[in-house]
Amino acid sequence: MWKIKVQKYLQVIFIMVAAGYTGLSSAHDAGATMDPDGNVASFTGYALVTCFDDGNGSADHLVASVRDTSPPQANLLVNLQIIKGNSAISTTDFVSGDTNSSPEVSVQGGNGVYLLLVNKTGAGARSFLVSYHCMTANNVHTGTDITVQQFK
Repeated sequence: MWKIKVQKYLQVIFIMVAAGYTGLSSAHDAGATMDPDGNVASFTGYALVTCFDDGNGSADHLVASVRDTSPPQANLLVNLQIIKGNSAISTTDFVSGDTNSSPEVSVQGGNGVYLLLVNKTGAGARSFLVSYHCMTANNVHTGTDITVQQFK
């Protein structure tokens, strides 16, 4: 029962962060710990990111990166995927625990809903930060909303 309450608590924290509470940052950043007990190798976070014209212009693409903030562990990495329509791309943070994120990736799909997935390569707890932004064709930040669908 305690484990379920802790996992629900962490899920609520992730949802709050992903829903737009960014503290001092002006960017869209979300973070949490996947698989806090370290025994679910297939743990996956799945969110819908909606790009829209907020007055800065129509969205052209979604850009994102991921940073594994956990201590290094052999063969345990954090991955991020963006999918929209027939386009998909993936990136991996190959150095856990440093201050660098994965290479930034983007999918050009205009306004609408993009799928954003975060997963890991094996069993073990992984803390991470995701940075995600809807951008216009001129690389101006535009409307960006997120809804977490799954975090288990």
